[in-house]
Amino acid sequence: MKKFFTLLLILGSVGLFAQKGIVKGFVYDKANGEPVPFASIQIDSSDLGGSTDDQGYFSIPGLAVGTHTVRISFLGYEIQTLSVEIKKNQISNLKVFLATKSVDLNVVEISGEKQKNLTESRVSVTSITPMEMKRMPTIGGEADIAQYLQLIPGIISTGDAGGQIVIRGATTSQTQFLLDGIPIYNSFHSIGLFSVFETDVIKNVDVYTGGFPAQYGTRTGAVIDVSTRDGNRKDVSGDIGVSPFTAHALLEIPIIKLKEDNGTNASLILSTKDSYLDQSSKIFYPYAGKGNLPYSFYDVYGKFSLSTGTGNKLSISGFNFRDNANFAAADARWNTFGVGGNFLAAPKNSNIYFNTHVSYSQYAISLDEQNMGPRSSSIGAFDIGMDFTSYFGNGDLKYGLDVEGTKTNYTFTNSSGELVAQPESSTDLSVYLMYHKYWKRFVIDVGARMEYYGVIGAVSPEPRLNMKVNVTDRIRLKFASGLYSQDLMTTKNNQDVVDLFAGFLTAPNEAPVDGNGATHNIPRNMQRSVDAIFGVEADLAKNLSINVEPYYKYFWHLFDLNYTGGANAVNPSDYIIQRGVSYGLDIVMKYQYKGLFLYGTYSLAYNTINNFQQIYNPYYDRRHNVNLVIAYTFGKKHDWEVSGRWNFGSGFPFTQTQSFYESNPFSGGISTNYTGTNGNLGIIYAAHLDGGRLPAYHRLDLEIKKTFSFKKRLKLEINASASNVYDRQNIFYFNPITYNRVNQMPILPSIAVVFSF
Repeated sequence: MKKFFTLLLILGSVGLFAQKGIVKGFVYDKANGEPVPFASIQIDSSDLGGSTDDQGYFSIPGLAVGTHTVRISFLGYEIQTLSVEIKKNQISNLKVFLATKSVDLNVVEISGEKQKNLTESRVSVTSITPMEMKRMPTIGGEADIAQYLQLIPGIISTGDAGGQIVIRGATTSQTQFLLDGIPIYNSFHSIGLFSVFETDVIKNVDVYTGGFPAQYGTRTGAVIDVSTRDGNRKDVSGDIGVSPFTAHALLEIPIIKLKEDNGTNASLILSTKDSYLDQSSKIFYPYAGKGNLPYSFYDVYGKFSLSTGTGNKLSISGFNFRDNANFAAADARWNTFGVGGNFLAAPKNSNIYFNTHVSYSQYAISLDEQNMGPRSSSIGAFDIGMDFTSYFGNGDLKYGLDVEGTKTNYTFTNSSGELVAQPESSTDLSVYLMYHKYWKRFVIDVGARMEYYGVIGAVSPEPRLNMKVNVTDRIRLKFASGLYSQDLMTTKNNQDVVDLFAGFLTAPNEAPVDGNGATHNIPRNMQRSVDAIFGVEADLAKNLSINVEPYYKYFWHLFDLNYTGGANAVNPSDYIIQRGVSYGLDIVMKYQYKGLFLYGTYSLAYNTINNFQQIYNPYYDRRHNVNLVIAYTFGKKHDWEVSGRWNFGSGFPFTQTQSFYESNPFSGGISTNYTGTNGNLGIIYAAHLDGGRLPAYHRLDLEIKKTFSFKKRLKLEINASASNVYDRQNIFYFNPITYNRVNQMPILPSIAVVFSF
């Protein structure tokens, strides 16, 4: 192991002596000491440049010996220029603090995001900041990533309530959610308007709807990577907000205050969010949910950060999220907690940047549904790994290794009335390598990942490729493809009308069966997928851009629980095998001029599942999805904002009910008095899965916001909003026995107040 790490350090430093000189460093916000991600770094005396990463770090190698002017800029900050002397085969270290300024909406500035469009492939990836989240109309006065994700093409939500997001055919278990590198197994509360992530804590969110690079693995569909701020390192700050939906509080404390010249500094950030909608709805929304909306949740998050004068940083994060939805027909509740640490190091005299991470998280959920057996699921996981980045002229090399251990358990009652338990444990190992290089007209990211799944004893080699051609500075063509795998599987029952249950289970080490009961002996018993994505980015005008991405994804191994298995089944295997195909077209357009922001997306999607007995459209197959957003900022101080969002989605499939019968368990064997015993109500579903279609979904949300600024950073924000303004009756749940229909959210007006200091 010692030799292995020595080799990694040599790889990270080998480029140093092949270069003329290097300038590297960190960029911070002068007001609070937070790293500034995606800031543009330009060397005025050359064509070299780049941008900071999410930690505010940059490295520009290949500089000629002599004096250079380094220009650092980012939207909303004063441009800073520094004179740097480059010496042969040496590294110059910088520590830059950018001062904020009032944003002039009449001036369009070049930010690091535009620089990234030219120097990074960026296929099927969207980077989101809290500022962008707050630009769209909020629900209940709370900007939330759960609401913003629904604007990204390729992402659909299965419902305002009890819903989950599906990304280009990838369900919850096929999407990797990370919070500061810690795996999150359920990121969305039962009321689908809110996530577990507190917006004011977020620094950046990277959403990969496909084609994700080699540093991500163990999922076949998509990645959502959330990184948080370190907290104010200069002054105590925070905010408090309240609305009929939720109340939240944020506190940032500088433990050791930051000094710009040098020295160690430390900070602590704490946040909490509580939803009392099950109680407040009785007062504010008595017309909804037969007297109340039965949702409640509680989130708490904390992070401690310690930085040295050389840029090394240790951060420790922890969280606990809880949720409860108590309907007459179903009672679902879940709880998750986790803790993790990251150590970022940028050795002063080495052109290597590495991160060591360790974490543990646990998630448990239960569902007690009327006329169906109870279900429960739990997963606990630890993760340890190291990631390295070595920079060279107009590119970098990333590599790393990871060890992950999981323990899952799932219990349910099958159609034969048997209680089935599925406990599993697994230890997975992975290594990856990714090479990134850009020229004036061409960008390439080529890499590979190797996964070893211990529970099934399988190895998965996974090549990845992303590339871009800058036809002109305004038109860019791109392509991505990759092979992906995972050993986690979903516990979603396709007979569920809505998705209240998000459980997990480790993939089987036994041979699964197909829909006909035939056994499939698979050499590598894991779930696998491959995708191909094409794209065109175009700046149609100075303030107008468009991105078009057709895609195709093939899931050639999908495992599911055999809900019809048991002693009475033809083949009593606990698992069935399926195949899936998802393909479509995603389009997004943006326009921004002065205080006006327009945003529109359209997704055309086709999703099919083949269980070797029939091919059907799964419950998340929404053919058309449209989002239109408008936001306008006005007033002498730009302190007024109005915004609106309209969403349309065609209807989801569902499995229709055919008839009912009395199910007698015959607990006394042949002596059972079946004529005098009351059996359970059995349901016969239609032979064709998901053969029905629910009505189309559409909704209009509006918001107006006013910000009052006082001395010493004191601000008061008041916003009035309304969700589902024209009170569209979108279906949420249909009870197949009583034939009662329950709709999703009716019109929900709200007034929220946020005080920040």
